[in-house]
Amino acid sequence: DPNCFGVHISTITEMNCGFGDYEVNFSIQSIAKVFSLCMAYRMLGEKIWDRVGVEPSGTGFNSLIQLEADKGIPRNPFINAGALVICDILISHTDNARKEFLEFIRSICGNQEINYSHAIATSEKSVGYRNVALCNFLKSFENIENDPDDVLDFYFHMCSIEMTCQELAKTFIFLANVNFKN
Repeated sequence: DPNCFGVHISTITEMNCGFGDYEVNFSIQSIAKVFSLCMAYRMLGEKIWDRVGVEPSGTGFNSLIQLEADKGIPRNPFINAGALVICDILISHTDNARKEFLEFIRSICGNQEINYSHAIATSEKSVGYRNVALCNFLKSFENIENDPDDVLDFYFHMCSIEMTCQELAKTFIFLANVNFKN
């Protein structure tokens, strides 16, 4: 909803502060790429870097040009091509990527009600031509192992996860440096 605006801050000392529509669900879209990378890294560790880089893209988040120049190795896991490779990795290393990814987010969030929005996933799929091109292009470089339709379905659903600002802020606490010293 373009009329909503919310902000929420959670700290490692469990202080919370929200403003505006921070308790309204929204689809987290590309924020989900952080969670998919964490899940893939837990499974494969450093091996994921064989298929996706760690450099700034230098081009748009959905560029085909850089992908061709880099021979099908996306510059990083946070551009669309990189996220598609991470989705492919998760499909290859789980029995049911959509189910296990949702369980992963629910476990770190502590909320079993977090879910996909099938309406948003369907909408994303209906206009995701560039992502379809990226996935097929990656497949042509043999950097997608699974059926591109399966990878894209997982990717569109991953981006459709709905959370509130408050839930999202609390979920990211697991990445906070608890050993930080002043």
